[in-house]
Amino acid sequence: MLVLGNFLYALAVVVDYGLTIYLWVVIARAVLSWVSPDPYNPIVRFIHNVTEPVLSRIRRVLPLNLGGIDISPIIVMMAVIFLQKFLVGSLVGLSRTMM
Repeated sequence: MLVLGNFLYALAVVVDYGLTIYLWVVIARAVLSWVSPDPYNPIVRFIHNVTEPVLSRIRRVLPLNLGGIDISPIIVMMAVIFLQKFLVGSLVGLSRTMM
């Protein structure tokens, strides 16, 4: 059981890091929407390609547009924080019971 507990803890850490990185990418996307960056810049294209599938689904489900302000990044950030607290916390708790 010790090995499974350590595996679940390592999985929780990796998921937490992945969610943190994605949170920062969404923040960068929101900041880039305030300026007009070069659309052919590889970094801008990477950020757009990584975030657009999630943001477009949120926009389709919740077509909220508050005076031209897109709130889909805020909803995605809240969902990422929820997953960090719930999913990662649950994996860490489960791993502790197995150790």
